[in-house]
Amino acid sequence: MKYFNLYNLVASQKLISAAAIFLFLTAFMTSEVSSQQSNTADAAEQRVRAYFEVFNTNRRADWRKFIGENYAKSALDKMPVDPRLANFSRLYDDTRGFSLQTLTGTKPGEFSAKVKSNLTGQDFELTVWVEEQSPFGIVGIGIRPLAAPANKKMSDREITEELEKHLKKIVAADLFSGTVLIARGDDVLYEKAFGEANKDFKVPNKTDTKFNLGSMNKMFTAVAIAQLVDAGKLSFDDSLGKFMPDFPDRQAAEKIKIKHLLSHTSGLGNYFNRTFMEGSRARFRTVDDFLELAKDEKMQFEPGTKWQYSNTGMLVLGKIIEKVSGQSYFEYIRENIYKKAGMINSDAYDLDNVNTNLAVGYEKDYTDQGIVFRNNIFMHVIKGGPAGGGYSTVHDLLKFANALRDGRLVGKEYVKLLTTPKPELNSPGYGYGFIIGTNPDTTGHSGGFPGISSELIMFANSDFTAVVLSNYGTGARNVTEKIRGLAESCADCRTAKK
Repeated sequence: MKYFNLYNLVASQKLISAAAIFLFLTAFMTSEVSSQQSNTADAAEQRVRAYFEVFNTNRRADWRKFIGENYAKSALDKMPVDPRLANFSRLYDDTRGFSLQTLTGTKPGEFSAKVKSNLTGQDFELTVWVEEQSPFGIVGIGIRPLAAPANKKMSDREITEELEKHLKKIVAADLFSGTVLIARGDDVLYEKAFGEANKDFKVPNKTDTKFNLGSMNKMFTAVAIAQLVDAGKLSFDDSLGKFMPDFPDRQAAEKIKIKHLLSHTSGLGNYFNRTFMEGSRARFRTVDDFLELAKDEKMQFEPGTKWQYSNTGMLVLGKIIEKVSGQSYFEYIRENIYKKAGMINSDAYDLDNVNTNLAVGYEKDYTDQGIVFRNNIFMHVIKGGPAGGGYSTVHDLLKFANALRDGRLVGKEYVKLLTTPKPELNSPGYGYGFIIGTNPDTTGHSGGFPGISSELIMFANSDFTAVVLSNYGTGARNVTEKIRGLAESCADCRTAKK
């Protein structure tokens, strides 16, 4: 996660489904390699074996020494020891170490192994790359989850029982705090809350606790734009300049179209810059307040030629909604999204007011003395907006998913337009405000920031929905990966139940 890029967890993962994330780590390990060794494949295998010997000790002093002495200089130049050590700690916290299953393949300078998480039993492929010349220091290591072998088709009861077992493991390991819901249509199959909404006062999370959504608000912004298109008030092919002739980069405003803003292909970037990070959060509450942060932005590439996650693009869409509707962005979303879907516990709250039943976000710091939790109160926005930062509950998000599917928010032809890839815009994994997942086919959105981890998963051609909200940074990942894996063994997750 890029610490200084709010709501950018999806971007840093390149919007690939969580079950196919390729997590590039920078904790590279080795044992002393003979100066005579010239076979890089053999060197990579030795590094893989050495990795397990040291990683599974869970001793930070050993990790620090190992990293400092055995990384390739080029790798250490890019990232020093301490942040690599933090990556080691996070990975061990997530897995409690690995057991080596099989050595699966080798290429010059590269070696792969199948490993199993000691905590959850999840299989991963670990790949190590080494320098081509002696001393064959490690230059990269990647870990990706492997799909579970196909089992018998699972019933709803079997799915919920398997999910419950998984949740018990990761909650006991303090890797998840939040709420989980899975449903078919309006029928809730599983819902449960875990952990604490406020650690200072030991307030437990409940199934109606409101969690920060991070970038999930982008779905609401996109649906609002589709509603205005449906009403004939704008077109996906309209230029930004038509609605914002005063946009600082006038040339960009004429080239950028609504469809580029919706699909992250506009060439705009991220307005959460140094001015925001070093200033008072209380200064930024309205769309116009946040637009001040983007006044010096320049188009980074020609619209439609490249995909790059853009919070500024979604912020600009919020301003367009205000110009076209005559309402503030927040009023429009309340009346046309939340109210129509029956979402009574959702909004972008002013966090310096009294707001009932909001979870505080927490992030782990890994130290030589152990894990320290820190809240995200002084990291986050005072009020969310078009790009993210609002709050909701698992039940409200289920209502949103069902209202969208049923055509209550926008016509079904627009639902399809929002939730299908846009390869013609160089956006094969993102529609208009919605992430497109594969294996299994899904749509929805995730959100992440320190102390925020959330995701809505709507299974394609089905009424099966999963919602995971967490007040631990990256906390939802372990749960959503498991749900996707279970869905692969569930024929009815892909088609509406008769």
